[in-house]
Amino acid sequence: MTASVYRELDESKIIEGLTALRDRIDNQFPESGLGRVADEMIAVGSEVTACADYLNSPNWPIRIVAGSLIAGMIAVLYFASPPLDVPTGAHKFSGVQSIAAGLNIVAIVSVAALFLLQLETNLKRRRAHAVIHELRSLAHVVDMHQLSKDPSGRRFPEPEITESPKGAMSPPSLGRYLDYCVDLLSLNGKLSALLVQRFNDDQVLSEVNDIEALTTGLSTRIWQKIQLLETGTHNN
Repeated sequence: MTASVYRELDESKIIEGLTALRDRIDNQFPESGLGRVADEMIAVGSEVTACADYLNSPNWPIRIVAGSLIAGMIAVLYFASPPLDVPTGAHKFSGVQSIAAGLNIVAIVSVAALFLLQLETNLKRRRAHAVIHELRSLAHVVDMHQLSKDPSGRRFPEPEITESPKGAMSPPSLGRYLDYCVDLLSLNGKLSALLVQRFNDDQVLSEVNDIEALTTGLSTRIWQKIQLLETGTHNN
């Protein structure tokens, strides 16, 4: 039990981290758009945890129907098979016909059972895809909030592009703002990872990897701004 705590992501801890981050943003930048983005990510985080539970749980109605079909197929094979003491002649020919009919039923039932089992996977993929789309959109929204924060001075300081009600941000405030953007992107990637923690599916895993690559790339761009800001602060 203790080992699993350090081997798996805990969705409750991720939501707690998002909530704490939202509170820090609201405290440092009251009524900022970034704080509202954090609120939306908390809401989507609840959707992600519900989706992860759905992905990790078997769809019993579908599995029961598939199991019933398989059980019926076995019963058909049993009753369609001729007795061991089948005589030669017409009775033997009838036994061959029974076996052929049984095999046809087996083929049909097997296709139906496979379809039902694949249906469960497809339903899970569809739900995971919808949640991943939300996370991808939020990552781009976070990126939009940091785009106007330029520590090089080309667009900074301009009151209309900052979150501060008093005008331009100071370098320390700007640095914290950019840090918060990086933290939001990091938690976004952790939320996506919950979807494949216990659901082994190549398509969903590929989409999650795309989200993590996206958030990593956006975070790298923000860190370049932070490094530029720190360089300018040291030079001053």
